Amino acid sequence: MNVKIAAKRLLKAPFRALGMDLVRWRPPKPQPVIPPEELEIIAAFSPQYKPEEHWFATSGIKTVLDVGAHTGEFAQRIRAMLPNADLISFEPLQEPFAKLTERFKGQPNFRAIRCALGEKAGQHEMRHNEYAPSSSLLPMTELHKQSFTFAVKEKPEMIEVRRLSDVVRELNVRDPLLLKLDVQGFEDKVIAGGEDVVARTKIIIIEVSFQPLYEGGPLFDDVYRLLKEHGFTYNGNFEQLFSPKDGRVLQADAIFCRQ
Repeated sequence: MNVKIAAKRLLKAPFRALGMDLVRWRPPKPQPVIPPEELEIIAAFSPQYKPEEHWFATSGIKTVLDVGAHTGEFAQRIRAMLPNADLISFEPLQEPFAKLTERFKGQPNFRAIRCALGEKAGQHEMRHNEYAPSSSLLPMTELHKQSFTFAVKEKPEMIEVRRLSDVVRELNVRDPLLLKLDVQGFEDKVIAGGEDVVARTKIIIIEVSFQPLYEGGPLFDDVYRLLKEHGFTYNGNFEQLFSPKDGRVLQADAIFCRQ
């Protein structure tokens, strides 16, 4: 046996008898010191970094108009950012509306209104999709059906459509406003029915499509031009929806701010 190995074993024997081991200590390698300005850059591109949460929290928004609320997914997120703002959610379909009201039951500064918003008031037949967030007053395109096979079956549901201007006129709405629009191709119709409300709005978060997913629905360029005419500038995306077929961006929740 090698003398060196035998000496090591002899030296370790008392420690092993006590259930311990003797190993060589190696000092840790020194870690590079990252300047504070580089840490800020790393944080900005980290998935955990959510700059929009701080931005919205300091925006001074007093009222959030959540148009196309579904069961309150966006409402819950924006409430965490703006806990003191009034939150008014609009959802026309019976089942999602019931879940929305149950979700926010007893919460202060919240109101749910069961209706869709559009250019003209009236009763209309909505296409209630098996995947409720895809429900729309407009027919789906083939691209939508092919991209999302779980969102194809539909059943009709009669709903009330109101004008945003008429609804807000009846409410005690505090400025400045944040207007969120997620109405499956009906965004331009909501704006047309509430131009005076849009004029009071500071931030708009609006679902935009880069490919035609609903027949007659506006694409990003149409929404961009429309909101630019109303004094807004495009400030990036809140979230994006990718095609499961080829990975291209189909939709985004775009952020527009008043100049």
